[in-house]
This record gives sequence, structure tokens and C-alpha cells, in this order.
Amino acid sequence: MNPNESIYENLGGAEGLRRLVEVFYGKVQAHPRLGPLFPADISPVMDKQYRFLTQFFGGPPLYSEVHGHPMMRARHMHVPITENRAEEWLACMGEALEETGVEEPLRTFVLQRLAGPARHFVNMPPAAE
Repeated sequence: MNPNESIYENLGGAEGLRRLVEVFYGKVQAHPRLGPLFPADISPVMDKQYRFLTQFFGGPPLYSEVHGHPMMRARHMHVPITENRAEEWLACMGEALEETGVEEPLRTFVLQRLAGPARHFVNMPPAAE
């Protein structure tokens, strides 16, 4: 991890993030409890995620240019997100980071950065699963 570069740059810029998003959503779609939460045509979701992560990790503001302010919690309120689902989402991301060759300590740093938002999206009690 190069501390003089943004997380975006450390992840490989546009190419690295696109690959990460592709691998990640393959894992999400295959997940028995996460997959059903997403539409069959995952392409628009992947594009939004790519744009968001680019911006979130210090790259160009691609998400805001197209969709305005992220307001991510509000945009996810229609999805039943429990604590377990947030953790499963993070686990899929951890696997995707590893599979795409993101090494430590960057892998742990990225997961820590994503853990706050993932847990902030929780909007359902555990019984809702």
C-alpha cells in the first residue's frame, strides 16, 4: 500500500475497481441470502457500485456526477438489511479483495472503511431474515 496514493489508486484505479466490482457481485449473486435481494439484471447495480466506490475511495466523483449526493442509507431503505446481511456483504467483499490480489494491509483497510457504511445501512431486526 502506497500511503502517498489514494485508496482508489492503490486498488488499481478504474481497471482495478471494475474488476473488484465484477468479482464481488459474482459472489453476492451466488450468496443464498444476498443474491435474492438484487435484480436479475445486475449491470445497473454494478455500474452504481463502481461509480460509488471510485468516489468513496478518492477517485473522480463519478457517482455524484450522475446520481447526485450519495445519500446511501436512504437509497437502501427499500432493501431489508440486517446485521447478518451487512456482515455477509462485507465477507463477500473480503473474498473479492483477496481474489483480485489486493494484499495486506490494503485489504483490511478497505474492509474497515466499508464496515461503517455497511453497518449504517442496517434497517431491519435479525428476525427479518
